[in-house]
Order: sequence, then C-alpha cells, then structure tokens
Amino acid sequence: MMLRARALFALTAVAALSACSQKGELVIDQGVGIASVLTLCPAVGIPDYTGDITTFRNPADTTVASLDVSAAMTNLRSECNDTADKVYSEASFTVNARRTDTRGARTVELPYFVTVVRGGSAVVSKRIGTVTLAFADGQERASATAKAGSFVNRADAALPEDIRQKITKRRRAGDEEAALDPLADPEVKAAIARTRFEMLVGFQLTEAQLKYNATR
Repeated sequence: MMLRARALFALTAVAALSACSQKGELVIDQGVGIASVLTLCPAVGIPDYTGDITTFRNPADTTVASLDVSAAMTNLRSECNDTADKVYSEASFTVNARRTDTRGARTVELPYFVTVVRGGSAVVSKRIGTVTLAFADGQERASATAKAGSFVNRADAALPEDIRQKITKRRRAGDEEAALDPLADPEVKAAIARTRFEMLVGFQLTEAQLKYNATR
C-alpha cells in the first residue's frame, strides 16, 4: 500500500490501518453505532516515492540512455507478535530489478530503510539494511527477498485506562452524551494518536533519487 509522504526527504508518512480484530485489540462497537478497532501492532507500508529506485551509469545524466538498474519493492507482508512487553513486527518484501547491460555476471546491493513513526510524524527509530541482487551472465532481470523488523513498547501502544473507559462507557438512549461520538473528543483523539505507530519500509534514496521518483 503506497502512502502519501508528509515530507519527502524526512520519510515520515502516515500509513493507513487496515486490520482485522485480533486478540489484545480494543473493539469499539457499542453505544452510538461506533465501529472501530485499535491494535497494538503498527500499520506497515511503503511511503510514496520510496518503493522504486533507479541508478544511472552517469549520475548527472538521468536519461534513458544512461539508465543502469531499476528496481521496485512489491509483495509487502507483515507479521506481529504483541504478547510481550515489546511488540515485535516483521515485514517481508520482494525486490524485482532490471538492468540494461546484460554482459557478465553482476551483483547489485541496494539499501533500504525501516522506520518506526509515532503519531504520524515522530520518528522513533530508523535502521538501514541491504538487499542483494545477483544477475547471471546474459540475464536482464533478478529478484531477491528481504525482511525488516522493529520493536514498539507495549505501554506506548496501549491506551491509558481512563481513555479506554471514556471510549467504552455505556450510554443510554436519551442521555445527552449518547449522541456524542467519544472518538471526537480532543483528549481521546490525542491519546489515540499517541498510540498509533507505523512501520515504514522503502529504499534508502539519495536526495537526487527521491527527486527523480517524485518528478518523473
């Protein structure tokens, strides 16, 4: 799922949460027709403009004639273990690459990042990894898989008890507050935002490469 980056070079994007109800989640489905799921596991995604990388034989020449290797991330999947004090998430993905000069065997290493973002903007951690692609002599295409993992403090991803009570409080028909959505309460919204984490994965691009992706 591609995500709109809030700031291109900072790579702090908001990932859309799409998950089924699981053990340990707070499911809100009572009172005033509210239906929402809060989970301890971070949403996982690829920020816009970081899922592709292109290298050129001459970095100053970004025309097709100078193109060397192009690669793209695909098939991003994630698993999460939220049973411990540290919630562990692991993302796996495939990188498909193509080169223009197929002469000789060649190994290409491409850097990627895994960043944990809290509340849509605060970078909690960032690590760099490398995916290695091996082209055989005469081979135009190559693929490789890679994994990226991250930890989130369980306490940071869980709602405070007073906020949970405010959300799940039973409301009787006719009560003034029965017509109010507790998720619209500024205090509740702020608390939920603080517990929302995203694990973002993408290629570690230079400023020039990021600009190329954003403007091509």
